Amino acid sequence: MARREFHPEDHPFGVSVGRLVNRLAALPGVGRKSAERLANHLVSCSAAEALELANAIKDVKDRVKRCQKCFNLTDSELCPICRDPRRDQTVVCVVEQPKDVTSLEAAGVFTGTYHVLGGRIAPLEGIHPGDLTIEALLKRIRDDNVKELVMATNPTLEGDGTALFISNRLEGQPVNVTRLARGIATGSVLEFANREMLADALRGRQAF
Repeated sequence: MARREFHPEDHPFGVSVGRLVNRLAALPGVGRKSAERLANHLVSCSAAEALELANAIKDVKDRVKRCQKCFNLTDSELCPICRDPRRDQTVVCVVEQPKDVTSLEAAGVFTGTYHVLGGRIAPLEGIHPGDLTIEALLKRIRDDNVKELVMATNPTLEGDGTALFISNRLEGQPVNVTRLARGIATGSVLEFANREMLADALRGRQAF
């Protein structure tokens, strides 16, 4: 259901605040009450603090672009991960969006590099292989002599379909295609695991 947008002129603080609240409420994960709190803070804080936020947003929109190699977000030609000589360039983890890189990096265990597809194949939504960075990935695999491709697309019908499509394109090439382990999370109990989690856990079982 679409969010209800209030008319700015109806806000008790006036049109300017009402417009700000509407813009904040349109952000992902921000409800009307949170938008009101944020707007009240911005109205109450110093002009310098508010302008610092505005300038940070403008700077991001002006400078941030896609890494020329992995298509992650960066403010230079190559992202920090691609520039890092300590990262293994022969191991590439394929993700759908830049936010997925952030999530995986937070684990602090992956020492390879990434490739951001920019989405997943979803024909019903008009998203086809040519709309993603798949061709650039295939070229990168050849040019960088990539040994392992870790498929970390989301475990959805479209995400798995995208991973399968890429895997099929690599058939016969000397690259090992793996995927993230799935199944029972550490610290959980079987009683609360759903059918898909249990099926993945059984299929991906390992030696004890």
